[in-house]
Amino acid sequence: MDVTSRSTYYYDLPKELIAQNPIEPRDSARLLVYNRKDKSINHKIFKDVIDYLNKGDVLVINTSKVLPARLIGKKETGAVIEVLLLKRLELNRWETLVKPGKRAKVGTKIVFSDNLYCTILDDTDFGGKIVEFTCLNSVVFEDEINKIGLMPLPHYIKETLKDNSKYQTVYANELGSSAAPTAGLHFTEELLNKIKEKGVIIAEVMLHVGLGTFRPVSEDNILNHNMHSEYFEISKEVVDTINNAKKNGNKIVAVGTTSIRTLESAATFNNGVLKEYKGNTNIFIYPGYKFKVVDAVITNFHLPESTLIMLVSAFCGVEETLNMYKVAVENKYRFFSFGDATLLL
Repeated sequence: MDVTSRSTYYYDLPKELIAQNPIEPRDSARLLVYNRKDKSINHKIFKDVIDYLNKGDVLVINTSKVLPARLIGKKETGAVIEVLLLKRLELNRWETLVKPGKRAKVGTKIVFSDNLYCTILDDTDFGGKIVEFTCLNSVVFEDEINKIGLMPLPHYIKETLKDNSKYQTVYANELGSSAAPTAGLHFTEELLNKIKEKGVIIAEVMLHVGLGTFRPVSEDNILNHNMHSEYFEISKEVVDTINNAKKNGNKIVAVGTTSIRTLESAATFNNGVLKEYKGNTNIFIYPGYKFKVVDAVITNFHLPESTLIMLVSAFCGVEETLNMYKVAVENKYRFFSFGDATLLL
């Protein structure tokens, strides 16, 4: 099996298994539990995750909050243009994706409202645009996009989201992501409180989800894929908590691939030792990678041939991951952002 070939990570998925709406209550989603030691699979409900967490374990969550990052504007010609915010570079400058991009030449002005417009400054090496926003009438940028922006739902979700809060985790607090860290969508306040009462430590990290997480792999050889960088932070307090737990033999359980990338980046950048860090990461985790921090993972089911299924394959093994996904399809689990979850032990 060639782990560097994109096609290795392909699987068949019936379209009807792609979840179009979030489930209610959040913790009533199904949970596929995979044990790496004996390769066993158990079928549970998400709230059963507490049964696999022990006193002293650390549950690591990503507190980034999704921006209403899709902005619909018009050129001076009247042509409609969509701008997707990806990453803030300076106060008013952003990396973005613009559709249709061919019509958005450098110098183009796009008007979104009476209070907000942007100007295209430059092209990026990934097919995006650098834009500068101008706010009028003393409005604050964040306030204006909260009024006019749309939630950046993935392309495979065709239904309209009636309540934007359903695409935020209950613990989201720092605005900056262009997509939700979706594994965390399954947690309720009540479940988190029960987990804390059991003596599990909840540690907060932050990675703003951008193009790096959902950009498709187009190269046949995955080693030629360029990951887009994303900003992340991990504090000294969280680092000390995790290092102490590992010293005491407790599990570090990462909620979502973004938490994994945060932890593993902070360790990789420090010669394998987890230390506090603020900065950008373009870490690409695929089979052959040796995990330095993470002992268990909570994550959703990911797209075929995506960097995320490659990350799961690095954690569980390629054949094991594809078999797990086959079992999930056979048992009609719901897939992707609003879908069911896995617990990988």
